[in-house]
Amino acid sequence: MAIARWLNQTVGLFVFFLLDILDFLLCFTYKTLDFFFESEWKPCYCSSPLEAQAKTRKIIVSERGEYSKVVSMTRTKIHFDEISDTLYSRGPSLLMRLSKLVSSVKCFNYKGVIMRGSVVESCDHNYESKKKISSGNKKRLMTLNSTVVEKSPTTPRWSDCNCSFCTSWLSPSNKDSLFVKVQQPKDNKKARDNVLFIHGFLSSSSFWTETLFPNFSDSAKSNYRLIAVDLLGYGRSPKPNDSLYTLREHLEMIEKSVIAQYKLKKFHIVAHSLGCVLALALTVKHPGAIKSLTLLAPPFYKVPKGVNPAQYVMRKVAPKNIWPPMQFGASLISWYEHLGRTVCLVLCKSHRLVDSLTRLFTLNRMRTYLIEGFLCHIHNGSWHTLHNIIFGSGGKLESYLDHVRDHVDCDVTIFHGGKDEVIPVECSYSVKTKVPRATVHVIPDKDHITIVVGRQKDFARELELIWQRSTTTNK
Repeated sequence: MAIARWLNQTVGLFVFFLLDILDFLLCFTYKTLDFFFESEWKPCYCSSPLEAQAKTRKIIVSERGEYSKVVSMTRTKIHFDEISDTLYSRGPSLLMRLSKLVSSVKCFNYKGVIMRGSVVESCDHNYESKKKISSGNKKRLMTLNSTVVEKSPTTPRWSDCNCSFCTSWLSPSNKDSLFVKVQQPKDNKKARDNVLFIHGFLSSSSFWTETLFPNFSDSAKSNYRLIAVDLLGYGRSPKPNDSLYTLREHLEMIEKSVIAQYKLKKFHIVAHSLGCVLALALTVKHPGAIKSLTLLAPPFYKVPKGVNPAQYVMRKVAPKNIWPPMQFGASLISWYEHLGRTVCLVLCKSHRLVDSLTRLFTLNRMRTYLIEGFLCHIHNGSWHTLHNIIFGSGGKLESYLDHVRDHVDCDVTIFHGGKDEVIPVECSYSVKTKVPRATVHVIPDKDHITIVVGRQKDFARELELIWQRSTTTNK
């Protein structure tokens, strides 16, 4: 075991060094291609934050050692969103340090805007300038950074898929709300309860509609309105280029497209992986509306005191290992912005071909709905969602769970695959330590996906029991 670990680390050191070089070269390649196809240099997170010129009315105010915030200014609102510092600080890469050293020479007399309370002040900064902001008796060190966003909110980039499926959200009736798949009882008046299904990272509503929806009993189909949503940036939902896919943006879109649209007063939640973060945030925001909370593989890592939460969670989810393959894949898309974009260029842009080839080689015996979720997204959306939701929420989940424990009166049930290589089983047990009333079910021989796919009939029955029990308890 010790030899295997040593070999994994040694080979990994060499492999990831080569990937550092490749991502560094791809940075310049994509800048050139962006200029050729879009007549404009596009910023990225390889450069120092000050060098990345903002393309919209947004800036980043970072509080070092804790978290960062982005200020979004529109004609009617000023938003103050938290973003993950893992976006522009992902570790001690030698190439990244050299890049920042070179680029820091160019950062002179940068003009920016900083928010202080409700006052907007103009000021001059250079890269090393610091400003002390007092919040009560606590002093924080803050620096002003420009954010990395796209110029056009709607036009697909040259490296993104522009097929009719991926751009269906651009129609006037779809671009302001998420795609929602609803399975209504035949007699709408008989709908006793509502159930909201939230998918995980690199997935879509099909993860639920192609597995669970057909397998619920006739009784459940007659009594429950089943609602599955494509999250912002996935499936047939909007994929705006100027979005940073922050927690606020994801929550507001769910609230507008589901809770408000379908007038949900009370509802159950079933969430998988990334969706668990959004489910907990919704529960904290709407504590009286949640009838039951079912979490599948929740990514909750207990962060040691004094450690940057986002950086800690990133290293737990993507520890830069070449084995097992799932961890290598997670490391690849988490640490390397341009390699991730290359994967999207090769696979996501040709998802229709991948789907057709899969059907051809399996003689049309394989249902390819998982390809829809895995490939029908844009790099900008998946990259920011990964960092801002999964990594960036590392410091929030503990307080969310405390709130659920103390202020939310609903059943909490957790399912986890015993062979999950993406999110370890310990994460679910950690949730139970925070919420003692939670029930944890570890499903042997199942992983991150097969906890649902392949056992959908059994899981459908388990969900029905949870909903029946919570309904009886609430009565």
